[in-house]
Amino acid sequence: MTYAISYDDILSAAEQIRGVAVRTPLIESPTLNARVSGRVLIKPENLQRVGAFKFRGAYNRLSRLTDEEKARGVVAFSSGNHAQGIAHAAELLGIKATIVMPKDAPELKLANTRGYGADVVLYDRYNENREEVAARVVGDSGATVVPPYNDPFIMAGQGTVGLEIAEDLEAMGITPDQAVINCGGGGLCSGAYMALYKHFPGLDGYVVEPEAFDDVTRSLISGTIEQVDFGARSVCDALLTPSAGDLTFPIMRDLGLKGVTVSDDEALDAVAYAAISMKLVGEPGGVASLATLLAGKVACQGKTTVIVISGGNIEPAQLQACLERTVS
Repeated sequence: MTYAISYDDILSAAEQIRGVAVRTPLIESPTLNARVSGRVLIKPENLQRVGAFKFRGAYNRLSRLTDEEKARGVVAFSSGNHAQGIAHAAELLGIKATIVMPKDAPELKLANTRGYGADVVLYDRYNENREEVAARVVGDSGATVVPPYNDPFIMAGQGTVGLEIAEDLEAMGITPDQAVINCGGGGLCSGAYMALYKHFPGLDGYVVEPEAFDDVTRSLISGTIEQVDFGARSVCDALLTPSAGDLTFPIMRDLGLKGVTVSDDEALDAVAYAAISMKLVGEPGGVASLATLLAGKVACQGKTTVIVISGGNIEPAQLQACLERTVS
């Protein structure tokens, strides 16, 4: 089967973003290793530009636009991290950006998106279709619509997360047993796992979703793209996509990835654990992979596990509430 991206596309994206995106390290926490009775290597994309991996795909996509396309601007839709990634990439490249964001998006993400110079158009995520809103915003302008995950350049850019993990593991002489990566629409998982399986074909790969947004988990079981139930809610705002993309899902399916879900309480507890025990700030959706390990949903004893903290854009009040959970 021919997929939307290839391993070579990920290599090309790595060259495209080199020197602009941060090459985040692989780090370890002795406390976490002891907690799960195994070795965990952590890719902290909360240290990436805009505080999330989304900058990688955004810059790879926008930097490939022609001069004519750049002059017409871009329109994107996102609850926050893709919004910030597009806004910042557009700022660096001198492109006008308009971002369609849900009215209930975290204030921090709204403020940051505007801070990078983008115009923000708000919509009701429970009663409006964001793609339709974006189409109205584009109108006759000829602006390029940049989706959050179902785009080859976005997928290849996010795939550099997996490529860097693989390169660093090989340099360390480590062969991982398994990887656990957060999943919304599949841009990160499709790209990152394509790169990881190229280097480590014996790897066990898991995608993590909020319990109420388990569409990819169900899709991997059924073999077809499933949808999220209407009106579903979760504190993991970074992972609230209605379904996997028709470009991302075939890759995840054919790689044989397995799905696992975390509750909101487990995600919030992981935020507190990351901050207190690991000195890392992560948002609920960004630490879903960590929550999976802490809740014992993926066995880690005696194994080497890779996880990605995909974002750290958390409201200060929410972070404080998470920390207070540990002392209440």
